Amino acid sequence: MKIWIQKQQALIDFTLASLARRKLKNAGLLLVYTLIVFLLASVMLYTSALRHDAAAVLKNSPEVIVQRMVAGRHDLIPPGYLEKLGRIRGVQKKEGRLWGYYYDPVVKANYTLMVPMAEAPGAEKVADANIVVGAAVARERGLVPGNLISFRSYSGKLFSFTVADVLPHAAELVSADLILLSEADYRAFFEIPAGHYTDIALSVANPQEVRKIASKLSEALPDSRPILREEVLRTYESIFNWREGIVLVLLSGSILAFAIFAWEKASGLSAEEKREIGILKAIGWETGDVLKMKFWEGVLVSLTAFLLGYIAAYLHVFSFSAALFEPVLKGWAVLYPRFELTPVVDGFQIATLFFFTVFPYTVATIVPIWRAAITDPDAVMRG
Repeated sequence: MKIWIQKQQALIDFTLASLARRKLKNAGLLLVYTLIVFLLASVMLYTSALRHDAAAVLKNSPEVIVQRMVAGRHDLIPPGYLEKLGRIRGVQKKEGRLWGYYYDPVVKANYTLMVPMAEAPGAEKVADANIVVGAAVARERGLVPGNLISFRSYSGKLFSFTVADVLPHAAELVSADLILLSEADYRAFFEIPAGHYTDIALSVANPQEVRKIASKLSEALPDSRPILREEVLRTYESIFNWREGIVLVLLSGSILAFAIFAWEKASGLSAEEKREIGILKAIGWETGDVLKMKFWEGVLVSLTAFLLGYIAAYLHVFSFSAALFEPVLKGWAVLYPRFELTPVVDGFQIATLFFFTVFPYTVATIVPIWRAAITDPDAVMRG
């Protein structure tokens, strides 16, 4: 075993010396190779981290949200629905929610106006004529606690509010465009009568019965549409997959160009390389030794490019917020949230990226080397 290891070390040393003799050519290949790995790994790491953070945020969301549908459109929940839902067996807790959208012509963006639930962060600071705003809203409007801000409702009335607090930066992923206000202010602003709600949030005693309870809801209230938390998670998953696919399609041209470049480099030997192989065979190298030497060459180049590209992608995503892909993958049009992604490394993703970037190049180096290695040394050196 010791002799085998020493032999491999000697082959690697010779391979490194051979690569150094063609440093310009190999440096260009390594640079392009690293760039492709960097781009692919950046997209994978960023979307994986977004999925992880979205799942963590939605973990505490309502298990079932009930909406009322009229003519195929989302409509207000009328009085009496809460009592009907409470009679369905398995429903542990029910609460009517009030939320809606408001377009602010000042920053040309939509805000989400919402009456917070009792246990929601910032709910204790919401009172009549007082609001709590998201960090992006505060940033765009230059707001700090104590400032006054006015909004004109859709009926033309002007409402003034005092900013009681700004939601923490850590919650910006879900609260960037959020404005929390009291129930009385919300109903007055949107002119929604008492007893009506935007939708209803339900908690289920047994998580295994969520789908069964959703079925009971549809039977008891035919005009209702139950939305399960797992369905919301799947929707986010689909959105991130779609956005990841868009970026990968945009990069496909670069990836194809690299594939052609790498294949040509790996499968075609220069006259200098053929002469080197002929000399090695003439001085006593076996065909297997030549193949091992060129195999190590492919491994060293591809593995170095993979490590450099992946490390650069990790720093790009988790230290510099994936500046190259942020507008495409994040998705907000005007109010971009600023948040730090939780570093997530998926072993399966690494294995997939490794297989499709390192393995093909390494294998592509074997066939042309084998053809040259089995040829008579004198014929090889003569070209």
